[in-house]
Amino acid sequence: MAGSFRDLTVYKKAYVLAMEIFEITKKFPSEEKYELTDQTRRSSRAVCRAIGEGYRKRQYPKQ
Repeated sequence: MAGSFRDLTVYKKAYVLAMEIFEITKKFPSEEKYELTDQTRRSSRAVCRAIGEGYRKRQYPKQ
C-alpha cells in the first residue's frame, strides 16, 4: 500500500488533469467566468478530494 494517497497513480493523474482544467477555464469567455468556470473547477478538484477521503477510510475502518 502506498504511504499516502498522494503517492497513488490515480491521484497524480487526477491532479494533473485538474491543473489542466484550471488552465483551460482561464480561456472561457467572460460571461461564463463565474458560473460555468467555478462549477467546472470545483468538480475537477472534487475528484482529488474524493480519492483522499476514500484512501483515509480504507486506512482507518470503522470498529
